[in-house]
Amino acid sequence: MGTFLVFPDPAPAELAQTLDLGGYAWKARNDGAAALDEPPDDGWAGAIVVGDEDIEGAFAFCRAIRKGERTLTPLLLLISGRQLGELEHRDDLFDDFCLAPFHPRELEARLRHLRHGDGEVTGPELIKYGPLALNIENYQAAIDGQPVDLTY
Repeated sequence: MGTFLVFPDPAPAELAQTLDLGGYAWKARNDGAAALDEPPDDGWAGAIVVGDEDIEGAFAFCRAIRKGERTLTPLLLLISGRQLGELEHRDDLFDDFCLAPFHPRELEARLRHLRHGDGEVTGPELIKYGPLALNIENYQAAIDGQPVDLTY
Protein backbone atom coordinates (compact mmCIF):
# COMPACT_ATOMS: atom_id res chain seq x y z
CA MET A 1 0.00 0.00 0.00
CA GLY A 2 2.82 2.43 0.76
CA THR A 3 3.14 5.46 2.98
CA PHE A 4 1.80 8.92 2.16
CA LEU A 5 4.24 11.82 2.24
CA VAL A 6 2.58 14.77 4.01
CA PHE A 7 3.56 18.45 4.00
CA PRO A 8 4.03 20.32 6.33
CA ASP A 9 5.69 18.80 9.36
CA PRO A 10 3.97 18.72 11.77
CA ALA A 11 0.85 17.77 9.85
CA PRO A 12 -2.36 19.62 10.69
CA ALA A 13 -4.22 17.77 13.44
CA GLU A 14 -7.41 17.24 11.41
CA LEU A 15 -5.46 15.69 8.53
CA ALA A 16 -3.43 13.46 10.85
CA GLN A 17 -6.60 12.26 12.55
CA THR A 18 -8.35 11.54 9.24
CA LEU A 19 -5.39 9.57 7.91
CA ASP A 20 -5.00 7.63 11.16
CA LEU A 21 -8.69 6.75 11.37
CA GLY A 22 -8.67 5.75 7.69
CA GLY A 23 -5.82 3.33 8.33
CA TYR A 24 -3.35 5.16 6.08
CA ALA A 25 0.37 5.09 6.82
CA TRP A 26 1.90 8.57 6.54
CA LYS A 27 5.00 10.57 7.37
CA ALA A 28 5.24 14.35 7.49
CA ARG A 29 8.25 16.12 5.98
CA ASN A 30 9.19 19.70 5.15
CA ASP A 31 11.88 18.86 2.56
CA GLY A 32 10.47 17.11 -0.50
CA ALA A 33 13.80 16.37 -2.16
CA ALA A 34 15.17 14.78 1.02
CA ALA A 35 11.98 12.71 1.37
CA LEU A 36 12.48 11.32 -2.14
CA ASP A 37 16.08 10.44 -1.27
CA GLU A 38 14.99 8.51 1.83
CA PRO A 39 11.66 6.78 1.12
CA PRO A 40 10.13 4.41 3.68
CA ASP A 41 10.64 0.66 3.21
CA ASP A 42 7.24 0.27 1.55
CA GLY A 43 7.79 3.31 -0.69
CA TRP A 44 5.74 6.47 -1.03
CA ALA A 45 2.09 5.89 -1.94
CA GLY A 46 1.74 9.53 -2.98
CA ALA A 47 1.76 12.95 -1.36
CA ILE A 48 -0.73 15.13 0.47
CA VAL A 49 0.34 18.76 0.48
CA VAL A 50 -1.48 21.25 2.71
CA GLY A 51 -1.30 24.79 1.40
CA ASP A 52 -4.20 26.59 3.01
CA GLU A 53 -1.89 28.56 5.34
CA ASP A 54 1.35 28.62 3.28
CA ILE A 55 0.53 28.31 -0.41
CA GLU A 56 4.00 29.35 -1.60
CA GLY A 57 5.66 26.79 0.68
CA ALA A 58 3.22 24.17 -0.58
CA PHE A 59 4.00 24.95 -4.23
CA ALA A 60 7.75 24.84 -3.50
CA PHE A 61 7.28 21.40 -1.92
CA CYS A 62 5.23 20.24 -4.94
CA ARG A 63 7.95 21.44 -7.32
CA ALA A 64 10.60 19.60 -5.30
CA ILE A 65 8.80 16.28 -5.66
CA ARG A 66 7.48 16.74 -9.22
CA LYS A 67 10.20 18.52 -11.20
CA GLY A 68 13.40 16.53 -10.62
CA GLU A 69 14.71 13.22 -11.93
CA ARG A 70 12.51 11.38 -9.48
CA THR A 71 8.88 12.38 -9.24
CA LEU A 72 6.13 11.40 -6.88
CA THR A 73 2.55 10.75 -7.93
CA PRO A 74 -0.25 10.99 -7.07
CA LEU A 75 -0.24 14.35 -5.33
CA LEU A 76 -3.29 15.79 -3.57
CA LEU A 77 -3.19 19.51 -2.77
CA LEU A 78 -5.33 20.92 0.07
CA ILE A 79 -6.11 24.63 -0.32
CA SER A 80 -8.68 27.14 0.86
CA GLY A 81 -11.40 28.50 -1.41
CA ARG A 82 -9.73 31.91 -1.58
CA GLN A 83 -6.65 30.26 -3.14
CA LEU A 84 -8.38 28.71 -6.15
CA GLY A 85 -6.96 31.40 -8.43
CA GLU A 86 -3.45 30.34 -7.39
CA LEU A 87 -3.92 27.00 -9.19
CA GLU A 88 -3.92 28.61 -12.63
CA HIS A 89 -0.92 27.51 -14.74
CA ARG A 90 0.19 25.08 -12.01
CA ASP A 91 -1.67 21.97 -13.17
CA ASP A 92 1.60 20.06 -13.48
CA LEU A 93 2.25 20.35 -9.73
CA PHE A 94 -0.70 18.27 -8.50
CA ASP A 95 -3.09 15.52 -9.60
CA ASP A 96 -6.13 16.63 -7.61
CA PHE A 97 -7.07 19.21 -5.02
CA CYS A 98 -9.48 19.44 -2.13
CA LEU A 99 -10.79 22.54 -0.41
CA ALA A 100 -9.92 23.06 3.23
CA PRO A 101 -11.46 22.74 5.67
CA PHE A 102 -12.18 19.32 4.20
CA HIS A 103 -14.76 16.73 5.16
CA PRO A 104 -12.99 13.49 6.18
CA ARG A 105 -15.14 11.34 3.87
CA GLU A 106 -14.38 13.61 0.91
CA LEU A 107 -10.65 13.38 1.58
CA GLU A 108 -10.83 9.58 1.83
CA ALA A 109 -12.82 9.42 -1.43
CA ARG A 110 -10.25 11.58 -3.20
CA LEU A 111 -7.38 9.44 -1.90
CA ARG A 112 -9.14 6.26 -3.08
CA HIS A 113 -9.75 7.87 -6.48
CA LEU A 114 -6.11 8.92 -6.86
CA ARG A 115 -4.87 5.46 -5.92
CA HIS A 116 -7.36 3.71 -8.19
CA GLY A 117 -5.07 4.06 -11.20
CA ASP A 118 -2.24 2.35 -9.32
CA GLY A 119 -3.92 -1.05 -9.59
CA GLU A 120 -4.26 -1.31 -5.86
CA VAL A 121 -6.78 -3.83 -4.64
CA THR A 122 -8.72 -2.20 -1.87
CA GLY A 123 -9.78 -4.32 1.04
CA PRO A 124 -13.01 -4.23 2.99
CA GLU A 125 -13.91 -1.14 4.95
CA LEU A 126 -12.53 -1.64 8.43
CA ILE A 127 -12.99 0.38 11.56
CA LYS A 128 -10.17 -0.17 14.02
CA TYR A 129 -10.10 0.91 17.64
CA GLY A 130 -7.24 -0.50 19.66
CA PRO A 131 -7.42 -4.30 19.39
CA LEU A 132 -10.99 -4.21 17.99
CA ALA A 133 -11.54 -4.40 14.22
CA LEU A 134 -15.02 -4.17 12.65
CA ASN A 135 -15.66 -5.01 9.01
CA ILE A 136 -18.65 -2.83 8.16
CA GLU A 137 -19.28 -4.59 4.84
CA ASN A 138 -19.99 -8.03 6.29
CA TYR A 139 -20.56 -7.19 9.98
CA GLN A 140 -17.66 -9.29 11.24
CA ALA A 141 -15.58 -8.37 14.27
CA ALA A 142 -12.21 -9.43 15.64
CA ILE A 143 -10.25 -8.66 18.78
CA ASP A 144 -6.48 -9.03 18.44
CA GLY A 145 -7.08 -10.90 15.18
CA GLN A 146 -9.42 -13.46 16.77
CA PRO A 147 -12.98 -13.56 15.33
CA VAL A 148 -15.76 -12.57 17.71
CA ASP A 149 -19.34 -13.86 17.37
CA LEU A 150 -21.69 -10.89 17.50
CA THR A 151 -24.88 -12.97 17.60
CA TYR A 152 -26.62 -14.18 20.73
